[in-house]
Amino acid sequence: MIRAVLIDIDNTLLEFDAFVRENMEQGFRVFGLRPYEPWMYDVFTEENNRLWNAIEDGLLTLETLQQIRWNRIFERLGIRMDGVRFEQYFRESLNESAIPVEGAQAFLSRLSGRFRLFAASNGPYAQQIHRLDLSGMLSFFEDCFISEEIGCSKPSPEFFSAVFKRIRPDSSGPLLPGDTAIVGDSASSDMAGGRAFGMRTCHLLRGRKPSPEADFASDRLSEIADYLLNEREKGEQTP
Repeated sequence: MIRAVLIDIDNTLLEFDAFVRENMEQGFRVFGLRPYEPWMYDVFTEENNRLWNAIEDGLLTLETLQQIRWNRIFERLGIRMDGVRFEQYFRESLNESAIPVEGAQAFLSRLSGRFRLFAASNGPYAQQIHRLDLSGMLSFFEDCFISEEIGCSKPSPEFFSAVFKRIRPDSSGPLLPGDTAIVGDSASSDMAGGRAFGMRTCHLLRGRKPSPEADFASDRLSEIADYLLNEREKGEQTP
């Protein structure tokens, strides 16, 4: 029976893509750069995903990403700008961004009281906690597991091992991966990582194809909530 749910933050509960578009448009204006155009977001996504994949593979640190990310993006855009300086602006803006993904508050409200809820995210610890707090979502979580604090990133087994070592037993006993579902938008860090560690996996698609590692996939958090609650009910009815 599913007793607990690990939930990703960026692009699952809080918008990251929408923030990036707004931040690039505003930031380019603030720093007097060439006007932002929508295709530039695709360049950001390609470079950012490449760097985060390297972090997930253990080939890059978050600190190094923050040193090189915007220099690489600006090089591809043909923009002369100190990428480290823009990175600081980007991260300071992100720290104050708490745009909820559609249905996120209702999703947490429906699961609260039926499951033990935990946040599980790659990123800087203080930033992710602050954003959850700004959004009013932090209080839903029993604990938050953020890669900077854990010392490794999803989808590594070391990340999930640290998570389950830290979760305290409840009246039903120790929490095991088989008692747990993970909800996220990433096919690699959430779906593949969760499945490899023995968890149920729920893929928030955001217009993409379902991961083959997903037990359930939907573009809507409300449908993922339906699935989790139905699975919980089935488990309660099983002798």
